[in-house]
Amino acid sequence: MMTAFEGTRSWNDCTLMPALQPSPYNYAAAVSRNIGWLKPDEQERLRTCRVAVAGLGGVGGAHVVTLARLGIGHFHIADFDHFEVHNFNRQTGAFVSTLGRPKSEVAAETLRDINPLAEVRAFGDGVTPENLAEFLNGVDLYVDGIDFFAVDARRMIFAACHERGIPAVTAAPLGMGVSLMYFEPKGMSFEEYFRLEGCDRNEQLARFIAGLSPSMLQRGYLQVPEAVNFLAQRGPSTVMACDLCAGVAGTTAVKVLLQRGPLRPAPWVMQFDAYQQKLSFTWRPFGNAHPLQWLLLKLIRPRLSPG
Repeated sequence: MMTAFEGTRSWNDCTLMPALQPSPYNYAAAVSRNIGWLKPDEQERLRTCRVAVAGLGGVGGAHVVTLARLGIGHFHIADFDHFEVHNFNRQTGAFVSTLGRPKSEVAAETLRDINPLAEVRAFGDGVTPENLAEFLNGVDLYVDGIDFFAVDARRMIFAACHERGIPAVTAAPLGMGVSLMYFEPKGMSFEEYFRLEGCDRNEQLARFIAGLSPSMLQRGYLQVPEAVNFLAQRGPSTVMACDLCAGVAGTTAVKVLLQRGPLRPAPWVMQFDAYQQKLSFTWRPFGNAHPLQWLLLKLIRPRLSPG
C-alpha cells in the first residue's frame, strides 16, 4: 500500500539525492520512514552531522546502528577490543563470524552496510591522548559507549568535549533499564558532577555509580549478587538495557543536533527501568557533593572494598 509520502517525488528524487544512481542504495528512500517525525530539511541536516562514539560493545554498538538508521552521515568511532563469546548476550556486532575481529572494524563495516555513502573514520586503538584531538575534530555530538570501568578514558574524553564546546551524552545500561545524562557545553561538566579528581579507583567507581543512578531503580531485582565483582571488573548485563540506551541516546541526538526543544542537562539524571516499570528524574545540584549522594555513597562503598 502506497503512503502519501511514498507517492511524493519531490523530496525523494530531488532534494537529498540525484534521481539516477549506479547503486540501488538511495539515502532519501532509506530514511523516508523517518519523515513525519522529522521534517525533510531536518533529515538533510542530520545527514551533514558528525557524531563520535567511543566504545563499540554493548551500548556503543547499538548506538552506531541507531544513529546510522537515523540518517547521521559522518562518524568517528573508536574501540581497541575484539569480539569474544561472552559478548553474544548483548553486543550488536557479536556473531560467530566476527569472533576475534576488531570491534571498530566490524562497526565500520556495519555502518557502511547501512549507509554506503556514510563517512566513517575508525580508531582501532581506541581514544588515546595522542589521537583525542583527531577523534573530536569537527564533531557535533559525542555519545559515550566506553566500558563502565574505563574511568580514565571517560574523564579524558568528557573533559575534552567540555573544553571544545561539544555536547556529550552518556546512556548507561543498568539492569533492564537505562540512565541518561546530557552534558551541555555551557553547563555543568562531567568532572563537576561526578567529582572524581583526587579519588582512588574504588572511590571513583563508587561515585560514578552513585552519579549515574541516584534513584537506584535497578537495585531491587538483582538475582545473583556475587555476579557483581568490581575488583574483577565484571558485572551482569542485558541486551534490553543496551537497546533502551540506544533509543534514548538516539532521541537525545535528535534534540541536540536539530535543536528540537529543551533537554534536562546535568545535574539532572533520567532513569527508566523496564523491569520495575518506573521512570525517575533526579536533580542533584553540586553532583556527588549533594547530601543525598553522600548517603548513597555510604551504601555503595562497602560493595567495592576488598574486604
